[in-house]
Amino acid sequence: MLGIILGLIVLMVLAYLGWSIIWVAPIAAGVVALTGGLDLLDAYKDTYMGGFVDFAKAWFPVFLLGAIFGKLMEDTGMARSVAVSITKLLGTKRAILGVVLSAAVLTYGGVSLFVVVFAVYPLALSLFREANITRRLIPPTIALGAFTFTMTAIPGTPQIQNLIPINYFKTTAGAAPIMGIVAALIMLGGGYWYLSWRESKTRLAGEVFTEPEDENVLNPDGHVPSFILSLLPLLIVLVTLNLFKWDIVAALLSGILLIILLNLSKMNMFIKALNGGAIGSVTAIINTSAAVGFGTVVKVVPGFEKLTELLMGIKGNPIISEAVAVNILAGATGSASGGMGIALEALGSKYYEIALETGMSPEAFHRVASLASGGLDTLPHNGAVLTLLTITGMSHKESYKDIFVVAVLIPVIALIAAILLAIVGLV
Repeated sequence: MLGIILGLIVLMVLAYLGWSIIWVAPIAAGVVALTGGLDLLDAYKDTYMGGFVDFAKAWFPVFLLGAIFGKLMEDTGMARSVAVSITKLLGTKRAILGVVLSAAVLTYGGVSLFVVVFAVYPLALSLFREANITRRLIPPTIALGAFTFTMTAIPGTPQIQNLIPINYFKTTAGAAPIMGIVAALIMLGGGYWYLSWRESKTRLAGEVFTEPEDENVLNPDGHVPSFILSLLPLLIVLVTLNLFKWDIVAALLSGILLIILLNLSKMNMFIKALNGGAIGSVTAIINTSAAVGFGTVVKVVPGFEKLTELLMGIKGNPIISEAVAVNILAGATGSASGGMGIALEALGSKYYEIALETGMSPEAFHRVASLASGGLDTLPHNGAVLTLLTITGMSHKESYKDIFVVAVLIPVIALIAAILLAIVGLV
């Protein structure tokens, strides 16, 4: 038990220091194996790599096609078209809401969080300049739209954080719609209210828009494809996944093929986009697989039984212990999918058994796992946070406090509300 805790501390500290989880996870797993009485070499070559490979085998097609879909949306200008149209519709007076909804539509349509940051930032910059809003609020505004309710809460989202629980709980992407919608409303409503309040506070403090040092930011007023045509690939992914009940691989393929058909005049850029998406997917899948491999080692050491007893011994509904486990592990790894992968690899079958034995809905466990992955994951060492701050030219000191409120604090409140709904049977 102590070894598992020590391994988690090693994982969390080294991840916080910026060390790649690709090689940090095996080190942390080695700590768990040694203190758990396992042979170190066997634990790495068989147990750790077994979990690593199994996850990669199951999920690499989704990571690959999702990354290619997002890259094609970005390179064809279709992602930018959607964002431009939404921000123009809402206007400068609702600059914050325009940016939030632009990021949300792209994320809910299947575009990866990292691509959304690149697509939306130039537009946010233009709107915030016209509205004279301080740039320190751009990162939390994009984070609210991309890192929260469309990633974990809204039923049917094709983001990986909503797909991973499917294999463990035999559910669908639209699991627990009441819980998901209520949580999404809390995140969107609470986050937007907070950012609007922060805008007024910064204005009173005399903070105004200042030009970024990077002068190479894309001009959001340039030519973009038709909004309606740009929206179609996002819609086809959602419709085929949720209404036609296609596998996510087939749904993403349909979106990719539609993007290509709608942009035949840009054939010369397809190879570059396909290559870029494929390369990006490799890093993403290896990062998550490394975290899952750590969870596999944890599962086989004797102390795991103690850990299971401890988590299952949390008073109240077993959904609470699932929420605690996923949230803590997501925070430790700095990754929503990684933390969820560790928790469900280790405890997913146990929670599924509890659901069947007690008559509780497996869908409730699915939605809570997804929501919990999007809480403490967005701590300062989170990769998406680091990318967001780098792209926007802001520092942790300038913007992280506001990111914390909209992407950590309010999502945790939304998770609590969803748990209460599950307990009373409103799934």
